[in-house]
Amino acid sequence: MELRNIAIIAHVDHGKTTLVDAMLKQAHALSRHDEGGERIMDSNDLERERGITILAKNTAVEWAGVKINIVDTPGHADFGGEVERALSMVDGVLLLVDAAEGPMPQTRFVLKKAVEAGLKPIVVINKVDKKDARADEVLNETFDLMAELGASEEQLDFPYLYAIGREGSAWLGDNKKDNLEDLFKVILESIPAPLVEEGPFQLRVANLDYSNFLGKIALGKVHRGTVRKNETVAIVGEHETRTLKVIAVFSHQGLQRLEVETVTPGDIVAIAGMEGVEIGDTIASREAPQALPRLAVDEPTVSITVTPNTSPFVGREGKLVTSRQIRERLMHELETNVALRVIEITPDTFELHGRGELHLSVLLETMRREGFELSVGQPSVLYKEIDGQIQEPYEYLVVDVPETKFGPVMETLGTRKAQMAHMEQENGRIRAEFTVPARALFGFRTNFLTLTAGEGVMSHNFNSYGPHVGSLETRTTGSAVAMEAGQAYGYSLFRLQERVSFFIDPGTEVYVGMIVGETARDNDLNINVNINKKLTNVRASGSDEAIRLIPPRKFTLEEALEFLAPDELLEVTPKSLRLRKRVLDPAQRKRAEVV
Repeated sequence: MELRNIAIIAHVDHGKTTLVDAMLKQAHALSRHDEGGERIMDSNDLERERGITILAKNTAVEWAGVKINIVDTPGHADFGGEVERALSMVDGVLLLVDAAEGPMPQTRFVLKKAVEAGLKPIVVINKVDKKDARADEVLNETFDLMAELGASEEQLDFPYLYAIGREGSAWLGDNKKDNLEDLFKVILESIPAPLVEEGPFQLRVANLDYSNFLGKIALGKVHRGTVRKNETVAIVGEHETRTLKVIAVFSHQGLQRLEVETVTPGDIVAIAGMEGVEIGDTIASREAPQALPRLAVDEPTVSITVTPNTSPFVGREGKLVTSRQIRERLMHELETNVALRVIEITPDTFELHGRGELHLSVLLETMRREGFELSVGQPSVLYKEIDGQIQEPYEYLVVDVPETKFGPVMETLGTRKAQMAHMEQENGRIRAEFTVPARALFGFRTNFLTLTAGEGVMSHNFNSYGPHVGSLETRTTGSAVAMEAGQAYGYSLFRLQERVSFFIDPGTEVYVGMIVGETARDNDLNINVNINKKLTNVRASGSDEAIRLIPPRKFTLEEALEFLAPDELLEVTPKSLRLRKRVLDPAQRKRAEVV
């Protein structure tokens, strides 16, 4: 059977997973059980909740006698490790662009990788039914972006289609169709069949899976040759070569893996029984154990420190609390998360290096759902010494805000050392592009939403390393810290809410050193939230009115990480996110400040 291998790339929420759903349904690649679902490819709980793709996943459809392997890639730059592995298995990309928003930072990031790999693109302008759609302009912007990224003449001569992914329709030219026939036709005509060499079996491991029955499963594209069930193969690792027996071989069809007797050169397959195999290893014929080039993944730019939870509430909500259990989990994560680095500073302290806050926070969120309790420190950027100069990572930032709100946003970005690269004005909104130090964006998202009254849109991704800009003030507020342990009362919160923006509700149990709110000034404030009103027999007019409390501010994991100061920790448990001071006792904290 003929083959085509293609990856679908797009910015977050441009409709990529929805289009894949439609392709699977129209090619009749789904079982009856899956046919009624939406965002079928987002199988991970976190992906469904956040509406984003985190893990690169494989599927396959058959059209006109040709098998099309489809890899659904993440749209967020923080999961670039997944993108780079996915692109190593394909011969072309389907670039999906929103007809209103146009190319966004994450589009730029993934497209740059595809251009560098020499992959042939097909451009799909999606959501052309939007009121503010500007399909032709977006097409020109996409062409300009490809040219800017150094695309070849062949890549710039790309076919393009218009689509409404939600309706499962895509078409060439002006004749709107209600199906994806044109899209499948363009894929078969424009994307080259996989280039297969003659010779013994060779496959580079691009992803890993695990089965309780079959053990570790390696996924990748067959570079050359073939392999059968029960055959002995060589595993060419970074430092050693050894042999293993193939337990089973699988090909993809729809969302299923089908066991096959032998694999086809150029196909994306799964091989079971690969214990100890790592991403980037080569599985080769035992007679000719030759290695393919290892996958190159961009270096991490952000770090956080993780330690076991040491708060007074340790062990109340989670069952996995020891440093040994945390270490085992992090080492297990390293097997599949190629963009992650784990450094053991002490037996109890681990430094995690990742591609961004979202990359690291997804790992922390996954761990807390598994029953872990952790303490996490303030995120920091990773500096590099280049040509004798200390350099720091810079982000490419795009903001889209109403004209009336642009002034405060511009002023705030100015204090964070952002440099404007481009600006355009249309329909009462301003879209501006900046290069900004990565650490300047810690805590900026919440501030940005406040400045734009929720009407602004921002996105960013890693741009390059650049000169160190010196000290940056990213947080101008202080923390309100509990000075007594016990239950928080509405009476105390009511008396303090003019000076403190609270993070807790009445009835919340607090401990000494726990951060319960935010103050407008940049110094910390020790407060007592455990005082209740004294009850007497005397009643006076006006003194017993109902207490009216301002609703507390609730953090997501990313927002809590952005809020942290250097002397603070985030306590992460399966049920709660609590902010706290590193040193809980107020007297010891004061002595430490004096020293």
